[in-house]
Amino acid sequence: MEDAAREGVYGAPPLELATVGRGAIQLSPLVPGARALESLDEAALDRITLAAPAGTVERRYTLAMALAVLAPGGRLVALAPKDKGGARIRADLEAFGCQVQETAKRHHRICATTRPARIEGLGAAVAAGALQRPPGLGLWSRPGVFSWDRVDPGSALLASALPALKGEGADLGCGIGYLALKVLQSPAVRALALIDVDRRAVQAALLNVEDDRASCLWADLRKAQGVPTGLDFIVMNPPFHDGGAEDRALGQAFIRQAAQMLRKGGRCWLVANRRLPYEAVLAEAFTSATPRADAGGYKVFEAVR
Repeated sequence: MEDAAREGVYGAPPLELATVGRGAIQLSPLVPGARALESLDEAALDRITLAAPAGTVERRYTLAMALAVLAPGGRLVALAPKDKGGARIRADLEAFGCQVQETAKRHHRICATTRPARIEGLGAAVAAGALQRPPGLGLWSRPGVFSWDRVDPGSALLASALPALKGEGADLGCGIGYLALKVLQSPAVRALALIDVDRRAVQAALLNVEDDRASCLWADLRKAQGVPTGLDFIVMNPPFHDGGAEDRALGQAFIRQAAQMLRKGGRCWLVANRRLPYEAVLAEAFTSATPRADAGGYKVFEAVR
């Protein structure tokens, strides 16, 4: 790695709270095209600024990996909203043997430290957050991925409502490939594109969906170019959180993107939380949208382009 690229950034730390150099390498799995922390050599960086994840296991894994890729004495700044993991960053870093300077600003906790000569508990934190097969799930997954250790009930409802599909299609926000496995049970499916913004989910899906008809794409559907079009069908359980905050516009964007990817007469099978107001955007983007299932707080629609 060139000296000019010895600074890393993970996620999107608020610029008013943390200074990030213009040449910093993006390392977040939620930014398509970014480098992976795991791909960097030991002592590859002199500085890293990290928007710490809220989830405990994911956060400790990310902090551990960030420390591992810093040169001895390298600088780590980690921050997060107090109520979304920020209050725990200091304790996490101290458990790794770091001396921490903590400040508070704009409801965030900001922790700065240098890489100690020896990182305590590194192996345990990395193992807990790495790719694994959670008991009872039977699929590869890892902390940080949506519904990482259990089948999401909305996806389960959609899977139970799906007919045998045919032709070429896509699974938008595919996660670890649970819905894709259901779709590919139909021999009439010729091709299925699995698309997700989370690199970790795509990596797990590649392991879980061993089918020559399937392909995986790491992409943000709100910005994606080169996604397949003229499709016969789409299945999706669209996200409605972005950065930990509810964002109903995200699911609405998925619906509009699905309509653009389908051929005339193509069908979109969608599951959503019952309280989410997707009916209006479905009516705007599709010729028809018919409720097909409603249970456990979730609703399933079949929409025709």
